Amino acid sequence: MSLPTSLGTAVLRRAVRDDVPAIVALLAEDELGTGGDGSSAGLEPYLRAFEAIDADPAHLLVVAETGGDIVATLQLSVLPSLPHRGAFRAQLEGVHVRAGRRGGGLGAAMVGWAVEEARRRGCAEVQLTSQKRRVDAHRFYERLGFARSHEGFKLIL
Repeated sequence: MSLPTSLGTAVLRRAVRDDVPAIVALLAEDELGTGGDGSSAGLEPYLRAFEAIDADPAHLLVVAETGGDIVATLQLSVLPSLPHRGAFRAQLEGVHVRAGRRGGGLGAAMVGWAVEEARRRGCAEVQLTSQKRRVDAHRFYERLGFARSHEGFKLIL
């Protein structure tokens, strides 16, 4: 699928195993860090996770590329739940756009696509989490219509 942006058109497609190194590189450029992404641990943990994501139809990992370069990624997961009359929810995870491509509309186009895909899959809502220090990301999601509705908690295992 083509995503027009002010920096040119990007192609959004399902990620394949060979994309994993480029996705890890996107994660590693994150200034707040994402749990050691890009460290010396190698690609094996990422490849295992990719295989699990790719094998499960409830999960979809996509990449956006321009000129053969992967410049963005996100994961969409559909979660069944009993609250709200058994509504399905979509979870956005790992939304990353290469620093040099931010501000051109690619992230908004990707999230817009993900919202429509969630709707197509029968979801009643789309949810995501964002670290509290990501003030720019919070403004970005609010501009796209997301509301701060819950306080999140994590327990690191």
